[in-house]
Amino acid sequence: MSDTIDHTDSRLLDGFWQVVAAHGWQGVTLRRLAAASGLPAREIRARCPEGPRDLLALHARQVDAAVTTGTVPGQGGTPRDRIFDVLMRRIDAMQPHRAGLVRLLEELRTEPALALCLLAGLPASMTGLLRAAEVDPSGLSGALRVQGVAAVWLATVRAWVADDSVDLGPTMAALDRALDRAEQVARSFRLDPGDMSTG
Repeated sequence: MSDTIDHTDSRLLDGFWQVVAAHGWQGVTLRRLAAASGLPAREIRARCPEGPRDLLALHARQVDAAVTTGTVPGQGGTPRDRIFDVLMRRIDAMQPHRAGLVRLLEELRTEPALALCLLAGLPASMTGLLRAAEVDPSGLSGALRVQGVAAVWLATVRAWVADDSVDLGPTMAALDRALDRAEQVARSFRLDPGDMSTG
């Protein structure tokens, strides 16, 4: 699939998450995708030769692109503040498809192959988020930061799944606690000015 996120991709993703919300991961079919998105089945097949997993990859790119687009270079603040900001902006980008995402995440308990597939793509996403936060993800220290921010992200998503508030207060509180644990237990991020990316 193309890396470009266009209007048709957005329609396809909207339809995809509607189908997942209504029918679950195993209920995603070409016919349902076409009906929900309003796109011809042949176009969906051409854009998604690997089926629904292509749509998950497209969604991940769209969410990460939304975070990157909203990032202001030289944004200031502490590295911790910037990490908090980019992770919450990723949550915000997921909100429009909340119903489908929550159902998918709940079904991962019975879909181990899918869970492993999603986890495999997590390091690349977290690397990009660290760069957006102007925290260096390179080298051994960077690899530890990627692992740390991935753990923080997973804890935050668990809280988000259970959070039906309008202001996402419980999710933000969970993210804050997860960052505290990351600093206290592993110092994975080594959050100090010397860790900021200058690139």
